[in-house]
Amino acid sequence: MKKNNNCDLKTCFMCQLTLKEWHSAIESHKRNFIAKKGEVIIKEDDPVSGVYFVTSGNVKVHKQWGDKELILRFANDGAIIGHRGISSSISTYPISATALETTKLCFVDIDFFKTTIKVNQEFAYGLLMFYADELHASEKKMRNLALMSVKGRLAVAILGLRDQFGLDAEGFLNLALSRQDLAAFTGATYETVFRTMNELLAEKLIIVKGKQIGILNEAGLTDLSNK
Repeated sequence: MKKNNNCDLKTCFMCQLTLKEWHSAIESHKRNFIAKKGEVIIKEDDPVSGVYFVTSGNVKVHKQWGDKELILRFANDGAIIGHRGISSSISTYPISATALETTKLCFVDIDFFKTTIKVNQEFAYGLLMFYADELHASEKKMRNLALMSVKGRLAVAILGLRDQFGLDAEGFLNLALSRQDLAAFTGATYETVFRTMNELLAEKLIIVKGKQIGILNEAGLTDLSNK
């Protein structure tokens, strides 16, 4: 990754919730980088060195499941990645993280990150709530994988990505996703996702332009997501 010195000490999750008096410590410990599209930021099973915060751009957080890739979530502006490596029983990252576009990142080493948690009560509470929300989302995704059809999972994914990334001026998701990544995110095969996307198109629930997805019938997608 290419080094980058631009950081406003305001954007990331850590800077937003830590004491202003602590920002000088963050300034002296942080390292800023730029990752190119497709560049691996964290590799599964590598030793835990620290955590990253996304200053701008988009990152997929993923894991190998046998010979398949499963995308656990997407991280954009201000989000934290690498926190899943913080554990009393493991010393390696259980996930990988890859830039989906040119992405600016802030890195802090694991010891400083742990000290920051101990010193900053609001940050510790915010991190606790983040872990709780992530656990809830993971449990919901497990339920969907077990009980929901691929069409329903695609509807959930599209609506969720709309809520996270928003829409551009033309009404498309502010995240360009390949069919392969969409399959990895919904826990389905590429062929099944391709076929199901064509069904959603035929039913005029979505519109597609290249890797961009637009929503034509939100009520219809919502109905599928509740089945």
